[in-house]
Amino acid sequence: MKRDKRSTSIHIFLLFIVLSVLLWSGIKPDTYRDWALEVFPAVLGLIILISTYNKFRFTTLAYVIIAILCILTFVGGHYTYAKVPLFNWIKEEFHLHRNHYDRFGHFLKGLLAIVIREIIIRKTELKKGFWVITFVLSACLAIAALYEIIEWLVSKIAHGGKAAKDFLDTQGDIWDTQWDMSLCFLGSILALLIFSKYHNRLLNKLPK
Repeated sequence: MKRDKRSTSIHIFLLFIVLSVLLWSGIKPDTYRDWALEVFPAVLGLIILISTYNKFRFTTLAYVIIAILCILTFVGGHYTYAKVPLFNWIKEEFHLHRNHYDRFGHFLKGLLAIVIREIIIRKTELKKGFWVITFVLSACLAIAALYEIIEWLVSKIAHGGKAAKDFLDTQGDIWDTQWDMSLCFLGSILALLIFSKYHNRLLNKLPK
């Protein structure tokens, strides 16, 4: 019971941080249209997680990952991914050809592998092993590809306007889509390698 209360307190604290960053990101963003396009998927995900919290409660590791990815999205939505100040400084300091916040973000989205892994292990007959890894990596690639398709559709609907270009954020790289999906895939592999054992310990502590 004490552990449940402690976990709940941590989850509420994480939600408070995420909502605070969301509120900040909506104050004078680069453009409100681009901000709305960027933050909408994360906000929708938060609504689903909050509404199902009592029915399906993730491990704290999964919630930390979700919080990190939401914050990443909200920061990108505020500045647009090509204009995040820290990565502009890195670009200038190391004479890079582009702002790499977008690439960094897609790499970190590989952390979703742990969230997907938890859903598969807890809600299907599959347990730890080869097939779990296969389905997790496949799901991560599918999500990455779906996001790129959505970006493409938005650009078509907006007829290539400024908001569409900011949302696409290719920064002139014709291979940007391939880079994004590849980095997400690499991030997923590393997430499984680094966190799976710790994740297993957390799953084993869950009430049956």
